[in-house]
Amino acid sequence: MSKIDGFVPNVDLQNKTVFLTGVAGFIGSNLAKRLFADVPSVKIVGIDNMNDYYDVRLKETRLEELSTQPNFTFIKGSIADKSIIEKIFADYKPDVVVNLAAQAGVRYSITNPDAYIESNLLGFYNILEACRHSYDAVKADKNVEYKGVEHLVYASSSSVYGGNKKVPFSTDDKVENPVSLYAATKKSNELMAHAYSKLYNIPSTGLRFFTVYGPAGRPDMFYFSATHKLVKGDSIQIFNYGNCKRDFTYIDDIVKGVVRVMQRAPEKKNGEDGLPVPPYAVYNIGGGTPENLLDYITTLQEELVRAGVLPEEYDFDAHKELVGMQPGDVPVTYADSSALERDYGFTPKIGIREGLRKFAEWYKAFYM
Repeated sequence: MSKIDGFVPNVDLQNKTVFLTGVAGFIGSNLAKRLFADVPSVKIVGIDNMNDYYDVRLKETRLEELSTQPNFTFIKGSIADKSIIEKIFADYKPDVVVNLAAQAGVRYSITNPDAYIESNLLGFYNILEACRHSYDAVKADKNVEYKGVEHLVYASSSSVYGGNKKVPFSTDDKVENPVSLYAATKKSNELMAHAYSKLYNIPSTGLRFFTVYGPAGRPDMFYFSATHKLVKGDSIQIFNYGNCKRDFTYIDDIVKGVVRVMQRAPEKKNGEDGLPVPPYAVYNIGGGTPENLLDYITTLQEELVRAGVLPEEYDFDAHKELVGMQPGDVPVTYADSSALERDYGFTPKIGIREGLRKFAEWYKAFYM
């Protein structure tokens, strides 16, 4: 395959079938749109349980945009239902699997732990088992057309770094002290994927996402929930008295990076003992420029006024409340994404001013 912007793909997505979990989610739906734009011949089979963790209208709108694509198939269901996953693999024989289905949110994991165990652990186990058995036919007969899953890409999270003091966060850092159940499930995904890569030679790549934002995002994310509150005239709480930094990463940058990662899987090879060296990798995918939360809020305010979401005379100071750190939160997230740049020639390009402007314009069109 030919070189693409600094890296050589080893997975051709042309005319391939991608199984995309969490397809109605923020990242999943944008990834599907990007794939259809970049690789028109790709077929996408998407699954989503369409739960009401946040406004289902957003998920329905995202699906409507995808429904016009002739190569798109949507299945409503949960990845925690093993029979559904087995049927999808039997019927569609996916070449690439991207697992973005997960119960998200650090704070929600404190009050609703069951949802995280079901989706993030049991659901991911079902995906791994299906990938494992995708090779059964070719083991029995090397001449069969379907050779099994070429690459499993799955969402991890910057939350695995917990309260690490060393910044920027590197994938070489130890991540053994999660501060939320959500973070623990994401670290567990990485460990499970490593075990399955070692045992069954499944090429897998985990992506630790850093604070993804943008239009039609998740309403529980700060920039979105703050906008809702300001529009209603409510106060917004600014945690840790504003002494927080986040490595905000715009959605278009995220999905561009994921598409690149999908196209190059870790190499299958044997070690000195004759056993497979796990074809396994984990990368950070973040903006690489942590923003002070107060500066981010100021930019958000300016863009909301510019877009006409809020009036120019809006008294922002009267609607701010500085509060302490919330359970499960961390003061700083900061990605060292140099490995992703080295291996895939990828660096995020969109800064917070441009990203929040696009969000504010979308918010005005969607809600007002």
